[in-house]
Amino acid sequence: MQYENDILLRLLQGEQVERPPIWIMRQAGRILPEYREIRASLSGFKALVSNPDMASTVTIQPIDALGVDAAIIFSDILVIPEAMGLDYELIEKRGPFFHKTIENKDDVDKLVQGADAADNLSYVYEAVEMTVDKLNGRVPLIGFAGAPWTLMCYMVEGSGSKTFYKTKSFLHKYPELSHALLEKLTQTIIAYLKKKISYGLEVVQVFDSWAGVLDQKMYSEFCIPYLKRINEAITEVPVILFSKGAWFSMDDIYALNSDVIGLDWTMNPKHMREKYGNERIFQGNMDPTVLFASKEVITNKTRETIQAFGTKHIFNLGHGVYPETPLENVKHFVQEVRNFRY
Repeated sequence: MQYENDILLRLLQGEQVERPPIWIMRQAGRILPEYREIRASLSGFKALVSNPDMASTVTIQPIDALGVDAAIIFSDILVIPEAMGLDYELIEKRGPFFHKTIENKDDVDKLVQGADAADNLSYVYEAVEMTVDKLNGRVPLIGFAGAPWTLMCYMVEGSGSKTFYKTKSFLHKYPELSHALLEKLTQTIIAYLKKKISYGLEVVQVFDSWAGVLDQKMYSEFCIPYLKRINEAITEVPVILFSKGAWFSMDDIYALNSDVIGLDWTMNPKHMREKYGNERIFQGNMDPTVLFASKEVITNKTRETIQAFGTKHIFNLGHGVYPETPLENVKHFVQEVRNFRY
């Protein structure tokens, strides 16, 4: 497909581009009043995720409101555990909650996996198809999935946590069972991403949001092999691997040879370039809290980040934009990137 705005795809195809392409994690969300209006009209977050028409509508909103260079399908990483047989709900101001968690081998054995699980997510594929149709070639569409470890965290812990100590304890107590669960998750993630791609995605990102609660040894054993499998399996479109907080495993992550490495705000762009060179595309990594500062601070930090990364860079934040972020500051940030020229 030909796109009116193809700067992201041109960069990913190895072309020299005139500026960094930009999109923002959680760009479709509560920073936008039009999103809040739709969200208020429905019974809950999951009602929005499972409504293809509404999900496609809010996916497109940031293209009109912010001028970003790509859309990312509005969904949730936890649709995969749900498709595998572990239902969850999203509680306002608390986050996800699983009434049933993974505790033993029987729980893991009962999980649906692979294509059988991915087939349970028809509403996501319909949302992708509708979004591609509504975008009508304006910008490319990104899809995503949670990484096996991050999904396991919620499935064992039952909710969000600062430490995920139950899940980390599970790795130590039941290493073989942990690998069995991670294997099922990996097969399902691959099947899910491939099916979503067939409906029109141009790029996928794998979020390992809770990478930072492990150490290098544990990440190497329980995460890297499964990220490698996913990265090697997805050959249809470019893959972005984003392991938040995994500074200790950056050598291992770099060696996976994904098309793009996403970086959180703890990583110094200049040091990353000095260590790994200028060939790989990095994505990130401005601290989302910078967007609460003055426009002058935002401008200076944006330019500093671009100059540190060089020309092989997708601009994004180091994690999702906070819902309370002033909308005018987000617009200013995006415009600063769009106005920049190498």
